[in-house]
Amino acid sequence: MNWQSVKFDWNRARAFLVTAEEGSLSAAAKALGVSQPTLGRQVAALEEELSTALFERGGRGLELTRNGLELLAYVRAMGEAASSLSLAATGQANSIEGEIAISASEITAAYILPPILQRLRYQYPGIRINLVASNEASDLRRRAADIAIRNFRPTEPDLIARKVGEFSATLYARPEILADLPSPLTDGLCKAPFIGFLSNNERYVGALAQRGLKLREEQFVARTDSHLVHWQMARAGIGIGMMPVELGNAEAEVERVFEDKVFGGDVWLVSHRELRMNLRVRTVFDFLAAELTEYFEPQK
Repeated sequence: MNWQSVKFDWNRARAFLVTAEEGSLSAAAKALGVSQPTLGRQVAALEEELSTALFERGGRGLELTRNGLELLAYVRAMGEAASSLSLAATGQANSIEGEIAISASEITAAYILPPILQRLRYQYPGIRINLVASNEASDLRRRAADIAIRNFRPTEPDLIARKVGEFSATLYARPEILADLPSPLTDGLCKAPFIGFLSNNERYVGALAQRGLKLREEQFVARTDSHLVHWQMARAGIGIGMMPVELGNAEAEVERVFEDKVFGGDVWLVSHRELRMNLRVRTVFDFLAAELTEYFEPQK
């Protein structure tokens, strides 16, 4: 009989495999954690589906028929493949290799990901990383990246996402800028120099207005769409700029302007549903999920 042309339920095949290895239905049922009648029905259903007897009762319990012996080789190979896939999918395989494209914002790509990617390379030295640093969302449906880190949850049905944390961003400036401002700072900040954005600065102005800071156009002494350049301008003392709190709080050259956050939200790890079936993508996705969850966990 040509077993390779047969399609059958893996649960039935596993029931047959364990029964063959244990030598009895009772022992196999115990090993699988199911009742003996349930296991017996699965084996019987497989025999019916294949139109052949797989076992015969002998003096020492169940014995495989010739067809059963032939089938056992194929099912055992399936079991080994399933076990290998399970190990690899949970990051326990060390043979993951090839290119992986990861998309993230400039700040995430420059400040957060490098040490995480170093650990990824240490665990999987065969991985080659293409890091797309952009503040625009990569089109995963057109394979612009394999995995993306975003500050919004995707709505496309062919994308899958996992929340890995929450972010907060607020204002920072060099001490000499803040020294001449009156108290409370929320009043004085309305007369201070700010660094804005070339595109969509209205959203930034609106967010600041909700925090009590109503700015005039002339207060934006510099603008850029690069978040990295924006931050370097703030560090240089050109004006007040914005940064995620865990990075801004760690910068010795600037001071936090006030405790309230200007922007905040969730951080999502996203991939195309089809790509998650790829072992390399799934392994890196799960690795990044664990690392980013740990990174964002202590954030206030």
